[in-house]
Amino acid sequence: MDRNPSTFNHHCVASFRTLTPHITCLVVNNNLLYAASVNLINVFDLSHYTHVDVFNDKNPSSGFVKSIAFNNDGSRIFTAHQDCKIRVWLVTPSKRHRLLSSLPTVKDKLRRCLVPRNYVSVRRHRKKLWIQHCDTVSGLVVNDRVMYSISWDKSFKVWDLERYRCLESVKAHEDAINDIAVSNNGTVYTASADGYIKVWDKDNKLKKHTLVRTIGKMKSNVNAIALDKDETTLFSGGCDGTICRWKRKKNDVVKVEKLKGHGGAILCMISVKGLLASGSTDQTVRIWERENGSSDRYCCKVVLEGHEKPVKSLVAFTADAEKGHSNCVVRLFSGSLDGDINVWELFPFD
Repeated sequence: MDRNPSTFNHHCVASFRTLTPHITCLVVNNNLLYAASVNLINVFDLSHYTHVDVFNDKNPSSGFVKSIAFNNDGSRIFTAHQDCKIRVWLVTPSKRHRLLSSLPTVKDKLRRCLVPRNYVSVRRHRKKLWIQHCDTVSGLVVNDRVMYSISWDKSFKVWDLERYRCLESVKAHEDAINDIAVSNNGTVYTASADGYIKVWDKDNKLKKHTLVRTIGKMKSNVNAIALDKDETTLFSGGCDGTICRWKRKKNDVVKVEKLKGHGGAILCMISVKGLLASGSTDQTVRIWERENGSSDRYCCKVVLEGHEKPVKSLVAFTADAEKGHSNCVVRLFSGSLDGDINVWELFPFD
């Protein structure tokens, strides 16, 4: 028998605010929650949800912080900014954050600036080095020793995290790139305001990424994408409020179903422990799960309410279950443009 949405066990365990409103990104690392709001990155200790640090406060001209990523051991933080830069921070033992550099580095720019072929046209009568983004850096993803950055300049770039060098730049779309997902084997998915999702694989002989599949065209901008745990299913959400579920089969990607329920544009999605969480301009978070039985369909199990403005970012991790629940607990954080962060606990049924 399928689970009834009304009996899915969940509750809100905490709610707190950032120093400024307009949360754009939430990330968890080493028992710390990082919440970007305007140009600030707020840091909260997850043991008691207390504010322990804020950084990038000396760079108001950097504009909005759009994305946050970490290297493998969590000692370096990479932040994507509206001013076209990626900044690199060191986490100190006292949980403070010190600026180390920005990408591309001055050294990398000097190394390339004297060679004419290293310049590309970005606007009429204006050129930049190909290693530089020329519009807002909208997302970052780290995969082993490599980081991928996406931008509203329609490109994605690949960075060597050991040498802080740009390895590759790919002109990927005809409009701004809004989100990126990277599988463990290095397959890259990019989602754009042009209504397309594109799939890229690394050609080891050419040492560059090549386009292997174009998904779409959607009826609206694609704002968010997420891979499930087995990385064969991709979810996409856009301005029309629907979520599409795609299945990768051999050399093709096919649409399996549409998930409807949100009353506004989808702004963020994450997949965790077989659940899909989606945040929307309708100020709610919806939790979706595959139905029991042979239907292979997803349905909405819970609608989480409480925000007063659009939900812009979600992050989740699993924790030990409380007494009476043998499965682990999913702890979900939702960040809204009102500056509020709500903490939810979701208990899968035994």
